Amino acid sequence: MQYFVTGATGFIGKRLVKKLLERKGATVYFLIRKESAGKVEALRAYWGASAAKVIPIHGDLTSKKLGVSAEDVKRLKGQIDHFYHLAAVYDLGADEESQIAVNVDGTRNTVEFAKVIDAGHFHHVSSIAAAGLYEGVFREDMFEEAENYEHPYFMTKHESEKIVRKECKVPWTVFRPAMVVGDSTTGEMDKIDGPYYFFKLIQRMRQLLPPWMPAVGLEGGRINIVPVDFVVDALDLISHKASIAKKCFHLVDPVGYRVGDVLDIFSRAAHAPKMNLFVNAALLGFIPRGVKKSLMALAPVRRVRNAVMADLGLPEDMLTFVNYPTRFDCRETLAALKGSGVECPNLKDYAWRVWDYWERHLDPDLHIDRSLKGTVNGKVVLITGGSSGIGLAAAHKFAEAGAITVICGRDQDKLDEACKEAKAKGYNFIAYAADIADMADCDRFVQTLIANHGGVDFLINNAGRSIRRAIEASYDRFHDFERTMQLNYFGCLRVTMGFLPGMVAKRKGHVVNISSIGVLTNAPRFSAYVASKSALDAWTRCASSEFADQGITFTTINMPLVRTPMIAPTNLYNNVPTLSPEEAADLVAQACIFKSVRIATRLGIAGQVLHALLPRVAQIAMNTSFRMFPDSSAAKGAKPGDKPVKQTLSPEAVALQQMMRGIHF
Repeated sequence: MQYFVTGATGFIGKRLVKKLLERKGATVYFLIRKESAGKVEALRAYWGASAAKVIPIHGDLTSKKLGVSAEDVKRLKGQIDHFYHLAAVYDLGADEESQIAVNVDGTRNTVEFAKVIDAGHFHHVSSIAAAGLYEGVFREDMFEEAENYEHPYFMTKHESEKIVRKECKVPWTVFRPAMVVGDSTTGEMDKIDGPYYFFKLIQRMRQLLPPWMPAVGLEGGRINIVPVDFVVDALDLISHKASIAKKCFHLVDPVGYRVGDVLDIFSRAAHAPKMNLFVNAALLGFIPRGVKKSLMALAPVRRVRNAVMADLGLPEDMLTFVNYPTRFDCRETLAALKGSGVECPNLKDYAWRVWDYWERHLDPDLHIDRSLKGTVNGKVVLITGGSSGIGLAAAHKFAEAGAITVICGRDQDKLDEACKEAKAKGYNFIAYAADIADMADCDRFVQTLIANHGGVDFLINNAGRSIRRAIEASYDRFHDFERTMQLNYFGCLRVTMGFLPGMVAKRKGHVVNISSIGVLTNAPRFSAYVASKSALDAWTRCASSEFADQGITFTTINMPLVRTPMIAPTNLYNNVPTLSPEEAADLVAQACIFKSVRIATRLGIAGQVLHALLPRVAQIAMNTSFRMFPDSSAAKGAKPGDKPVKQTLSPEAVALQQMMRGIHF
């Protein structure tokens, strides 16, 4: 038996050739462009076949009679028993011109070639897209009834099948596969399309929410998904049966699922939150088409839509097909496969394999350098307050990753010690003594860095002052609020605004502001500190909006408690879970790599949500903790050298500490 295959290098084609070669005495000729001749050896290795069994025929789908040489035409004439046409553009987002050239003109050229070589039978692998957006059940004997196929992908699939039906002079059969996903036993797939477009959204949900949390899904039309191994097995089996001329076979899942069900199945496979409540996408149909068109004419609306779609990896037209209206009858296929053992497996049984393969091999993030070295190597990184604590730990990470690491602080001795420590580890810090709370010194420092380093690529606003003191103990200490605001807000702004013009000129730059979990939870006893950090957070949100189109990004880290000298005066924290400076530095590195808008702990987010939804309950909870835990000795006015007063906690306070163990404040 001798075969000719177009699209033999494609996802389905490669597997079909392998399947055909299992037949006794099979020889496969396959179309390949001359410039792709280097792929032949790898293909033979994949197929496990010799040069005598798989023979390349040079040509081009877009050329008349496939551009095959006269010598090869003579060689093939009358020799091909089965001709399989699989070559096509399957990309929903491809431009109309290329789809017409390959899907329509290419099919016409293929049909002509099949006649020229007197092929025994022509098998056209079409698609369920040939039905367009037909309302209702589309049978295998239906074609002219197709409707709403204006979209280039649907139109070219319909037109290519029409060419086969009207112009093919040799016996023909049409196969319409559904959306083809990876192998049901291995999950193997070579591209992202169909349901895969939603995998990034599911992955984001898993990262943000625990798997037990109920989620809202999008309900829509029915979507039909089949694994590639079923398509290949069914195609091979049916194409060798008698009495199939001028027939069509739907290679589909007889069950089929709604869009919401498919998303839920893959969410379960990914261990993401299960979709327990569905919103029917058909509800969006009440918005008149004219209103939608008018909204999309607004530049801000288009930018937001495009940004969201790009971030989720969804093609522009994907949401158009959420309410897919067509179901597919497959009684001819079921009858042809009866008793063969070939049947479409249940999506629930193999979805986890498809997900696992995608996450291990196809996730776009796998091909992006997400290492700290890949992000900051050779870049200028400034860390304020870099001589101790979080700043010093972060400086070591950046320097080790190859960054030109600049640190600043008020204490020259500490800076020198930090530089000595870095040198002992095999890298260097560049240290400058500067007081960020002094506006004149900020200006001097910024100008020095611009002169010496041309500005900075990454700015880590880490320098800060924290004061833990109740307001009722601060009536005569207004300077606490002034000095905290001076460093945490005005100092950070002065430095940031000093470097922004240079970032704008280069159209790139990233600013990381070390904020506090207290901003989200409105922590009592930290009114001076939280107010200064809240001011910085608010400014950052405004700046993010202004510079969003100039390549400059901002990350706010609502840092939980970190065991640094800043919290040492409060003995209470000895029994509270805290991050190490190195763990906090990991969050800073993550901010630079992923450029997230905000990084926060779940406890912080829970506190923010509680204050937003149930403010009175949040106040009562925070007031209870305020009365439960006393001020530190320093906050009560103890002088250096005074004998520390032992703080005794109430049973309730001890119980709360035990209950919150492992939760980072």
